[in-house]
Amino acid sequence: MLAEFRNPVGMITKNHLITRDVDILADLAKDRASLVMISVTTLDADVARVMEPRTSSPRRRLDAIRTLTDAGVPVGVMVAPIIPGLTDHEAPAILAACAEAGARCAGYVPLRLPWALAQLFEDWLGRHFPDRKDKILNRIRSLRGGKLNDPNFVTRMHGQGVWAEQLETMFNLAKRKAGLTEKLELDASKFRVPGGQMSLFS
Repeated sequence: MLAEFRNPVGMITKNHLITRDVDILADLAKDRASLVMISVTTLDADVARVMEPRTSSPRRRLDAIRTLTDAGVPVGVMVAPIIPGLTDHEAPAILAACAEAGARCAGYVPLRLPWALAQLFEDWLGRHFPDRKDKILNRIRSLRGGKLNDPNFVTRMHGQGVWAEQLETMFNLAKRKAGLTEKLELDASKFRVPGGQMSLFS
């Protein structure tokens, strides 16, 4: 349906399964009507297994970037969430690997822990990374105004404070070094309205 009416579509995913629709996405890409952002949180297979056990491995996500890129689909990478004290040091390597696979732009979001997620995450850290638990939680608080969550629409995406500024500087430098500086945009000029509007009582 999207391809038939040239309806622009942007997708973000952690899963290699998106490549099942590469033919549709590639067709739409001919009219600049598709783009995909692949979320890559870590390149460490061991960390990935305990952090995101029900989605594609880091290697499979890079494969998805290659497959989509080779088909002509514009692809970017989202390094999200960045977990300070656990995965933040990986950002330059993630960006370099994704650029090598064909990604063209990049963004990031540091972890925030709203509502019950905070306790779930603390318990998870206690099970898998007890030696780093306090450091990670304190780093999150340092960029979330002393709390584990920041609901403010403006600051919640990148955080605030000294650590947030350092993270932004490091990420932007690594992004430029990897050449991930394009701005991917969708074009709706080829969109076709599907038929006429049906009568409510027909």
